[in-house]
Amino acid sequence: MNESGEAEGTEEISDRSRRRWGVLAQRDFRLLWIGETVSGLGNSMTSVALPLITVVALDAGATAVGLVAAAVWLPWLVVGLPVGAWVDGMRKRSVMIVCDLVAGAALVSIPVAAWLDALTLTQLIVVALICGTTGVYFKTAYHTYVKTVLHGRDLMEGNAKLHGSEAATRAAGPGAMGVLAQLVGTVAGLVVDAVTFLVSAVCLTRIEVVEPAKAPTAERVPLRRQIAVGLRFVARDRYLRPMVIWGATVNMALMGYQAVQVVFLVRTVGLSPAMVGLVLASGSVGGIVGALLATRISRLVGSARGLLVFQAVTAPFALLMPLTTPGPGVWLFVTGALAVGIGVAVANIVVGSFRQSYCPPQLLGRVVATAMVINHSTIPLGSLLGGVLGDVVGYRSAVWIMTAIVASCWLILAASPMRSERDLPDTEAPVEQPAAG
Repeated sequence: MNESGEAEGTEEISDRSRRRWGVLAQRDFRLLWIGETVSGLGNSMTSVALPLITVVALDAGATAVGLVAAAVWLPWLVVGLPVGAWVDGMRKRSVMIVCDLVAGAALVSIPVAAWLDALTLTQLIVVALICGTTGVYFKTAYHTYVKTVLHGRDLMEGNAKLHGSEAATRAAGPGAMGVLAQLVGTVAGLVVDAVTFLVSAVCLTRIEVVEPAKAPTAERVPLRRQIAVGLRFVARDRYLRPMVIWGATVNMALMGYQAVQVVFLVRTVGLSPAMVGLVLASGSVGGIVGALLATRISRLVGSARGLLVFQAVTAPFALLMPLTTPGPGVWLFVTGALAVGIGVAVANIVVGSFRQSYCPPQLLGRVVATAMVINHSTIPLGSLLGGVLGDVVGYRSAVWIMTAIVASCWLILAASPMRSERDLPDTEAPVEQPAAG
């Protein structure tokens, strides 16, 4: 006991709290986690609410629904790279707060317009574009801001908790929106959706950690050169390059079989719509399980070795999905989707934590944006490819082709330098300095 008779007891309680709650015992991270979780729930609800409103409130067809859905993803391809450069020169927390407020206000405009009998498809598309654009800014800033709140080994645990809550909100969001739509109506449910972004903004405003000052020369460098530095950094780095190639390839393959999995399960396997929903939830459950395992695996066998081994073990389970048959054979799809979900979650956490500790802070936003733009660019390609294959060669054959790609994607990582290392490096890589010219 010290002279005051109290500090030592407080320290013991603090240590006990850390052992029990991990990084959630840290106030700033807890606020970030709550804000991101609530915001993620809002995003998940929005992804269901906008198509529902398009169909229910406007009585529009499939093309209109596709336009609204595409509007959410389009900003990644249009402004993803510039946003990475812009965010590098901004206060990350301020960016996230503004994004929450703008997204919430945009969503509120829909029920207001509906109550005034002035809602149109154009407004829905504009709101989807706004939410998609704020999502680009928010995600880029959030992935770089984590490093401000957490340091060292805490990064992996923090990312695991953030990814776990993200997987949980992806699973819970559609159901929550469905309940709201049933209770208060689809349009009115968006008000609750908007409130989630307000809660996120409030949590972020209460974080006390001070961000490091931005680089003084960032504003004098032309935007195209800032973007080029980020692209070259990823393209030339022996670790980041294969990670991005793996991410883009596996996203294409995942979206390829997901584009036909519903019609495959309904028309080929013969499942009811309710059963399809339960079966597809296994992928989200896998994401939660992977988040719980990622930190332990990395500490037990090493981040590089754990990433490779886990991908080699889980990815081939994807080949169980095209073997699905009626009755007990449905468990083949559940097992395959669960294993793939676990593997992808572990990889996302390890890769994300590696980027945060390895990349120079002044370049992290551009590296994150570059990776996300490349990874997201293959999503529509995979969806289109899966749909075309389903019509040309049949649904089961299309699932076979796409899951075969998923099962072999880990070889991209195995061909990288990490195959001979226990842990990924955690020191910053050298960065090329762009000329101001």
